[in-house]
Amino acid sequence: MYKNFFKRILDFSIALVALILLSPLIITLIIVLWFVNNGKPFFFQKRPGKHTEVFTIIKFKTMRDPRKNESELLNQDERITKVGAFIRKTSLDELMQLVNVLKGEMAIIGPRPLLSEYLPMYNKEQARRHDVRPGITGWAQVNGRTALSWEERFAHDVWYVDNLSFKNDFKILLMTIEKIFNRKAMSSIENASFKGWEGNA
Repeated sequence: MYKNFFKRILDFSIALVALILLSPLIITLIIVLWFVNNGKPFFFQKRPGKHTEVFTIIKFKTMRDPRKNESELLNQDERITKVGAFIRKTSLDELMQLVNVLKGEMAIIGPRPLLSEYLPMYNKEQARRHDVRPGITGWAQVNGRTALSWEERFAHDVWYVDNLSFKNDFKILLMTIEKIFNRKAMSSIENASFKGWEGNA
């Protein structure tokens, strides 16, 4: 029951309330990033969701475009802006995914939606992570995130699918909040985030 109707209603309600309460912050970020990123405050990317159905994820844009000019590519360290670094450190870049939750493409809690290019690499067991909607945060994220190995990360995702419950979702939500305010943990996550697991905005 929880994994279907009730979870969806809860996700929708939380996302709607969060967007309303955080609207002043979201509007401020849009204005700031509009100027920082030359009129491009958002980052859009195709990601596989539930049953690998592709959707467009929305994030705040924290990096410059890959090219400095026609012939010169920027590396990732050069691409991230000062404002973008702060937004990533505080996880504010994920806020716009609340819109994806409202649309039913994502959940508040679930396996993170990774790049589509990884799909052929999953074995049958790992592919079960797509049996549920992807989430803004999840069991792997509160247990190491990108510091985990490929096998560890997908083992956590499959564990979540097999143990989906309101109790576990609530536990993951509380752990996520704790990690956001834990600077040491966030620093570790930030340093690991450039490994390319989830694409770069």
